[in-house]
Amino acid sequence: LLRAVADLDDDVILRLVGSGPQRNDLRHLATQLGITERMELVHWIKSTEMPRQLREMDVLVLPSLTQTNWKEQFGRVLLEGMASGVPVVGSSSGEIPNTIGDAGIIFPEGDIDALASALRKLTRDPDLCREYAERGRARIMAHYTQAQVAAATVRVYRNIMLDNQASSGHVL
Repeated sequence: LLRAVADLDDDVILRLVGSGPQRNDLRHLATQLGITERMELVHWIKSTEMPRQLREMDVLVLPSLTQTNWKEQFGRVLLEGMASGVPVVGSSSGEIPNTIGDAGIIFPEGDIDALASALRKLTRDPDLCREYAERGRARIMAHYTQAQVAAATVRVYRNIMLDNQASSGHVL
């Protein structure tokens, strides 16, 4: 993500939210790339503050990279961004493409040029940003509200019960 931002116009600011063991490495890389003045590092914040933080963003990026022992399982932060009306960009790692669907941009994981291109497109096209924000919000309402998740869970249990009835001949 830092390398992609280095390829963008100077008015693009990267805000990284969170903390962890790579913080110093990120600062060092930002210095090497000449983008330290365009990068904000925000320490851990309360979950109640995240919606405000997300609404301040123009784009949310989840550039996950699959490892030998891990790949992105879901990308909940993408849902939080879409629920907040923020266009999202995510790598092709794990379940990110299924989480985003057609409500954002998916780029091949690790492809810096593709990520930079996606971000460039969004920074130059406010209508496209608005379209993805609307699609994201609609995706949340259609698939990820508490009511939608509960209904999907009930469907799974009903299907299990029907399968058990069909195989055992017993009525529950």
